[in-house]
Amino acid sequence: MNGNVQPCKKDLLMQINAISFAALDSAMYLDTHPCDQTALGYFYEMNKQRGQLLREYASYYGPLTLDTATGSCSDRWNWINEPWPWQEGGC
Repeated sequence: MNGNVQPCKKDLLMQINAISFAALDSAMYLDTHPCDQTALGYFYEMNKQRGQLLREYASYYGPLTLDTATGSCSDRWNWINEPWPWQEGGC
């Protein structure tokens, strides 16, 4: 997180997409190379970064995934209250 500076929504989504691609791509590689320790470490790092970015996005703009919705739904189900990413663009 950037301290008190709210990140640009569009930039944060682009980072999430890039990290998600890297995590998924490495997972597919691991399907055919399950003993590659370097690839496994890379997958874990990308997946960790993805989780951090998703939590950061959820803290500013609402959850993108169900696993980040739980923190914003403490007293009622408010997953649907936030605009969907494709309904708003830019910063």
